[in-house]
Amino acid sequence: LLALHAWESSAVTPVQKVIQLLEGMSAKGKKEKHDEQVQFAAYKQFCDDTTVEKKRAIEEANEKIEMLKADIEKYISDAATLTKEIAGHDDDIAAWTGDVKAATKVRAMEKADYDTTHKDYSESVDALERAIAVLKKQAYNRKQASFAQVKVLNSLELIPKEAKRAINAFLEQDPAEGLAVSAPEASGYEFQSQGVIEMLEKLLDKFIDERTVLEKEEMNSQHAFDMLIQDLTAQLEQAKHDREEKAETKAKKLQAKADAEGDLDDTTTTRDADQKYLDDLVATCEQKATDFESRQQLRTEELEAIAKAIEIISSSAVSGNSNKYLPTLLQTSFASLRADMQTSAQKRAAVYLKDMAHQLDSRVLSAVAGRVEADPFRKVKKMIKDLITRLMEEANEEAEHKGWCDTELSTNEQTRKEKTETVETLHAEIDQLEASIAKLTEDISDLTKAVAELDAAMAKATTLRQEEKTTNEQTIADAGDAQTAVAQALTVLKEFYAKAGEATALLQQPAPEIFDSPYKGMQAENGGVVGMLEVIESDFARLEADTKAAEAAAQKEYDTFMTDSKVDKAAKTTDIEHKTAKKQDEEQALTVKQSDLEGTQKELDAALAYFDKLKPSCVDAGVSFEDRVKRREEEIQSLQEALRILNGEDLA
Repeated sequence: LLALHAWESSAVTPVQKVIQLLEGMSAKGKKEKHDEQVQFAAYKQFCDDTTVEKKRAIEEANEKIEMLKADIEKYISDAATLTKEIAGHDDDIAAWTGDVKAATKVRAMEKADYDTTHKDYSESVDALERAIAVLKKQAYNRKQASFAQVKVLNSLELIPKEAKRAINAFLEQDPAEGLAVSAPEASGYEFQSQGVIEMLEKLLDKFIDERTVLEKEEMNSQHAFDMLIQDLTAQLEQAKHDREEKAETKAKKLQAKADAEGDLDDTTTTRDADQKYLDDLVATCEQKATDFESRQQLRTEELEAIAKAIEIISSSAVSGNSNKYLPTLLQTSFASLRADMQTSAQKRAAVYLKDMAHQLDSRVLSAVAGRVEADPFRKVKKMIKDLITRLMEEANEEAEHKGWCDTELSTNEQTRKEKTETVETLHAEIDQLEASIAKLTEDISDLTKAVAELDAAMAKATTLRQEEKTTNEQTIADAGDAQTAVAQALTVLKEFYAKAGEATALLQQPAPEIFDSPYKGMQAENGGVVGMLEVIESDFARLEADTKAAEAAAQKEYDTFMTDSKVDKAAKTTDIEHKTAKKQDEEQALTVKQSDLEGTQKELDAALAYFDKLKPSCVDAGVSFEDRVKRREEEIQSLQEALRILNGEDLA
């Protein structure tokens, strides 16, 4: 009896402790099962929300990539088209430059011919005038040497051969014959001299008329050359302007292509990072869901086993670490938090002269008629010749003024057109730059926010990892202590059963795998107190091993999360730097464009003001240039007819 009492006393305390331990484990298990359900619900919501957000970001990135590829192809096509058009302008410029040189060469030859012919006419007119004067001054008794001015006429190319023969016949007459004759014979000589004078005067008038026609033709040729050169110059300037514009546009297209390629690289990198993150997240979430179901099933079976064990050993206890329980390892699943956002210048204007020196309408002819009545015959003829000369000079002056007006108006029109187009283009470019800067600002803000969220997520993950590591280390230590205590209890029980001669079958079942949370791994055991204690000891050993494995897996998951987060952060930081640099470049370009717009607008205003200044003399003259030229030609023809009447020519 004493031995039996002693055995009972020694067995009570361990069993009661085991029961207390099991009851604490049951309560802890129920609470942790509920906490795990709540934790997994929040984790599943995170998985669903993050998956939706990442898929949306990837889809937007794919759309943006397709748009950027299409833009790049368009920029390449536009640059190739502009290259062909620039080559066409180069060909036109070369051809028109050759035309200008050829026209200038032909004009120089025409001018040289004119100068030679005009000089011949002028020398002939001058020689005729001097010869006529000499003949008129010589009435009789003249010496042969006094006809030197008349002999000069034989050397002039324009004097007809018949005239030269008449002059030679006159000059070869013996002057002594004139001294031997009577007065009637002298009269006969004077009759011969008068015939030569009349012949020379007709030649003089003919040469003057022909010289006048020559001068008029030269004036017309010069005017036609000036108009041709003006047209070619305008075409050259327009072609050069168009070429420069297209060259600038081509450079912009190529720059836009480079920018789009940069955006494409950035977008592709971010999309790929998001896709990798999504793939990892989906795989992790699916694994977590499977593990959760297994864990819940194991927890249910565990609680049932604990309840049954309590029922079996309700009167038993385990000494040592009795107040300890098998803590469950709160595994915190790590998931990374990421975000991404991505993200414009006549030919015929009515030409009039600025200052009209003279307007010789019918009043000029009236003035000439008054002078014919009042002045001597010779003075009237000189006056008419002078007036014809003056009218021709005025015609030349007016033609020069018209040419000047044509040039100024054409240049001003081109300037106004160019500046207007430039102003419109600058407005469009400024609007585009402002929109792009606003978009870049928004993208930078979103990326900065995403980087901040990544930093916060990594900091939170680090804190959780430290807490989890501390918990796991404590769990491992407690499991070791519990194994020691249970081993002690088993020793006591085995010694007792040995004394009682009873054999105990020790059965052990392996616990199902868990994913990453603390797992105690307790199972029910039907084979007595010793078997139960051996199961408890095995559970503590498995808890230690699983906790070490869970700690290693959690550390690996944490390292993977931190690596992916750092890569994502580096990609977003690079994107921020690229967009910030691009924003600064566009802000600088915006400042330059605004300055260009201000300067171009001032140039346009100045061109408009100059056009208003040209109008009174070049546009608003009241009578067209052609009408003035026609009227002046009619006046010259009338004066020439009057001169011929005064010379005794038959106009009929």
